[in-house]
Amino acid sequence: MRFDFVNGEMLLIDKPLEWTSFDVVNHLRGFLRKVYDLKKLKVGHAGTLDPLATGLLIICTGKFTKKIDEYQGMDKSYVGSMHFGATTPSYDKETGIDREFDVSDISEEDILGAAKGFVGEIDQIPPIYSAVKVDGKRAFDYARNNKELKLKPRKVTISNFDIINIDLPSINFAIDCSKGTYIRSLARDFGEVLGKGAFLTELRRTRIGELKVSDAYSLEGFKKAVLDRLA
Repeated sequence: MRFDFVNGEMLLIDKPLEWTSFDVVNHLRGFLRKVYDLKKLKVGHAGTLDPLATGLLIICTGKFTKKIDEYQGMDKSYVGSMHFGATTPSYDKETGIDREFDVSDISEEDILGAAKGFVGEIDQIPPIYSAVKVDGKRAFDYARNNKELKLKPRKVTISNFDIINIDLPSINFAIDCSKGTYIRSLARDFGEVLGKGAFLTELRRTRIGELKVSDAYSLEGFKKAVLDRLA
């Protein structure tokens, strides 16, 4: 059975490290237009992943792009790591460390207790290094031009926040959350609650709704599947 990208397909892609979500969209659009000799093809994604994150990215083509809002509204799951005891302006490794803290007085019980405080509905301020739009521009455009910007808090829901392993300064975690949740902001807030600072070092999205990254194509795997079906 062949794909029908014009009438619409929903694709599960495992986004590679250091690619933006838009890089994936543009790459696949160019590939599909070339392979199928199309002048135009609608391609979009449902739920941005940061360049330093990997994992499940939903790609919609053709008429299925109308379903993007539906997919974006689904709950999501992530696994990741944070560096405890330091902060960065971007709340991840995109920017360098600007503050460091002594974490020798923090216990495992302190860390586990802090995590419990984030479960439920919380107010969260998005990172200034993010794609949030302010007056028609992306927040990261202000940040990269050293312009001050205050973003408003948003209500998000954390249904599960498990600390998987503690090997300071590294903390590994798993989280289930609502749409619009910034895991980088969660790492920052987690550090602030303990008075020590934290930033995100790794992030992988494993689930969107009932869709799982284990069922996703790599980029090369997807392109091979398309070519195999045309053979």
